[in-house]
Amino acid sequence: MEEVKNRTSENTYRRRVDVIIPTYKPGKKFSRLLKMLERQTYPIGRIIVMNTEKAYWNDKGYEGIDNLQVHHLPKAEFDHGATRNRGARYSRADIMVFMTDDAVPADDRMIEHLVAAFDKRGPQGESVIMAYARQLPDKDCPLAERYTRSFNYPEESCIKTKDDLGRMGIKTFFASNVCCAYDREKFWFQGGFINKTIFNEDMIFAGKAVLQDDYAVAYVAEARVIHSHNYGCMTQFHRNFDLAVSQTDHPEVFQGIHSESEGIRLVKQTARYLVKQRRPWLVPGMIVKSGFKYMGYRLGRCYRLLPSGLAAKCSMNKEYWK
Repeated sequence: MEEVKNRTSENTYRRRVDVIIPTYKPGKKFSRLLKMLERQTYPIGRIIVMNTEKAYWNDKGYEGIDNLQVHHLPKAEFDHGATRNRGARYSRADIMVFMTDDAVPADDRMIEHLVAAFDKRGPQGESVIMAYARQLPDKDCPLAERYTRSFNYPEESCIKTKDDLGRMGIKTFFASNVCCAYDREKFWFQGGFINKTIFNEDMIFAGKAVLQDDYAVAYVAEARVIHSHNYGCMTQFHRNFDLAVSQTDHPEVFQGIHSESEGIRLVKQTARYLVKQRRPWLVPGMIVKSGFKYMGYRLGRCYRLLPSGLAAKCSMNKEYWK
């Protein structure tokens, strides 16, 4: 293990790192996540877990992890932004890496690559406030979803700033707390995540940091996590409904920036990919699922016109509407 760690210069250890993970009914992937964090070349200070519902936590399953710090909260108190803020308040590290409990580092250098991104600058000297990892498909990931992963998380790293808005549109501040590192001082200077949000707390934060304060967002393709979902049509509907609600609630970030065109481009390119892979029979199912995504998104954009009970039924996050 010491030989592995020596690959990283001692000079790069000048930034202290904590990892913050919200959990809910953590399973085998979470166990693999913890094991891979132990193997990282870059030292991790504390792994701060914000666990929803103590009844679903197995203390004995995670014995021997000395830097594990667990805090429990009831499900009624969970919020995508507020819960992560609570976890961040336990950290005194220079860099905070937020992860989800189903994202597993693909190798032992993930933290190392994320930390290195904070030494980079945008074309106008913009400092990096956050750096997110590349997401790779898991073994059971369907073919169409595999392409979606490569579409959203390409092989090339980049630094994104306000100057990219005309070229990249909404992808300028695309980021994901599935695995994303933040400069803690800059994070709190920005006020942290919004305390009540149905979804999308990472992009809301990135949008404000880029548009209002001229920070840069780093996409680090070398930092890789294995993370994918096999969502059905209705789950995609609910997820995209919540996505649209979050965008509608934050016009200071998303007003005038539409994601429909990016979605259409993804559908077209995925269809071409499936045909190229000699799986044309998968195209109709992909189009149907994309239709559910679009319906959920469009309904979410006008959620204020819906009765609150109906909005809750359309949503993936039922607790948000209570």
